[in-house]
This record gives sequence, C-alpha cells and structure tokens, in this order.
Amino acid sequence: MHYIEEGTGDPILFLHGNPTSCYLWRNIIPHLAPLGRCIAPDLIGMGKSDKPDIEYRFFDHAVYLEGFIEKLGLENITLVIHDWGGALGFYYAMRHEDNVKGIAFMEPVFTIPWVVNSDQARDLFMAFRTPELGWKLIVEKNLFVEGVLPNSVVRGLTEVEMEHYREPFLDPATRKPIWRFPNDLPIDGEPADVYEAAVAFNEWAKTSDTPKLLFYAQPGAIFPEEVVQWCRDNLENLETIDIGPGSHFIQEDNPHLIGSETAKWRQKL
Repeated sequence: MHYIEEGTGDPILFLHGNPTSCYLWRNIIPHLAPLGRCIAPDLIGMGKSDKPDIEYRFFDHAVYLEGFIEKLGLENITLVIHDWGGALGFYYAMRHEDNVKGIAFMEPVFTIPWVVNSDQARDLFMAFRTPELGWKLIVEKNLFVEGVLPNSVVRGLTEVEMEHYREPFLDPATRKPIWRFPNDLPIDGEPADVYEAAVAFNEWAKTSDTPKLLFYAQPGAIFPEEVVQWCRDNLENLETIDIGPGSHFIQEDNPHLIGSETAKWRQKL
C-alpha cells in the first residue's frame, strides 16, 4: 500500500474513497502537519497501491487497512475520512475505540438508509449496481472517473488534477475496485454483510463519546441537510461545520477551510 507522510507526533490518518487517492488530501495535510504525523494511504487497488487479484469488497479493504495500521504501529489515531474511507474509518473505530482519538468526517458512506440528494444520482447508482450495465459504465466507459468525479466538484477540476485521478485507472483491467464499491453500498439491506456492518458502526457512533467533527456542504451529495440534522440529533460528542458550496468531493472545493478547522479541533482533543 502506497502512502504519503508528513509531520511527527500522534498519527492523523487520512482515508479517501472511490475513485480517488491520497491526492485528495494534498491541500489539507499542510494544515495538520504541524500537529501530528499525517499519513494518507492509497487504499489497496487505488492510487499508487498494488492491485492484487482480489474481490475488493469492503471487508477486503478493511483487512488491508487494519494491516497497514498495525504495520506502521499507529496508536492514538485521529481519523480524517471521506466516502468509503468514512465507512472504513467508522468500522475501524467501532472495533478499536481505544486507539482512536477523534474522527473528522465528510460525505462518508455512513447513513442507514444510504441516500443521495437527487433522483438522477440515485438512478445512476442503481445502474452501476445492475449486472453487465454497471460493468460497462464503470469499467469499459470509465464513467466514475470521467463523469461522477468531476461532476461532484462545484468549482470543477483542472486537466492537471483530472490526470492525477485518471492515472491509476488508465487500463480497464485496473477498474475493478471502482466497480465494486457501488455494488457494496448498503442499499435496501443488500449486500447483507456490508449492511450489517454499516448498521453496527452507525449505532456505535450514536453512543460513543469519541469526539466527532462533521464537515458538510451546500447542497452536498450523500450528506444533504436532512442527514446533517440527523447527525446533530443522534451522534454523541459531535461538532458540525458548513463549508459553503460543495457537492461530494468537498476537499476539492474548500480544502483550506477544512484543513484549518480540523487543525483547531485537533488541538482541543
């Protein structure tokens, strides 16, 4: 597993989701590097990490992530998490609460039921989960990288930025991880194992006093206002921050606010 690292002290672990990499955190890490050992891995099969012949289920990623944490000897971790990195982070925190100092999260795969903020997005994700059609859209046409990603950044992405995100998935044979993730979304109870895991860490977050910081945007994508309000009403020890205009990849829309506010919160832990 490839990772970048900056700073010293207690670890601050940045976890990305689909279809991104540690590159997503490039403008946020400098705000946190004076406060701890910032580590941003590429999930297995993503970014510059190896691409072994595995299924790339949620639980495969969880095994690799836990092995990564153990290999680096990370203790007293602050998690900064997004998208499927959000699900992986909450799943890890639920099972290793004593090793997690706090959780800063944004647009995570977290809520039950999983929601999106438009019928168009819902229809697209259901198409991704349709056998053969989903494979054609994601693997053959690379729609997640070429469509979902740039259309989920309000300011738009430059060609240079797009090239960074394209680079790990130039060959259709490398796109299986991108395809698997939407098929593992816990929608209507399926797949059952991921759904059960999501219910479990969702319930854990309601009662755990682990400090939590939620960044949200307007209009957001999978964290629209009603989900943010649900979090305020239900999650223990939560602070929330509105970053302003943004969709799903909010680190691309307002990284410096996210970085500076995370740094202020981290100093209080």
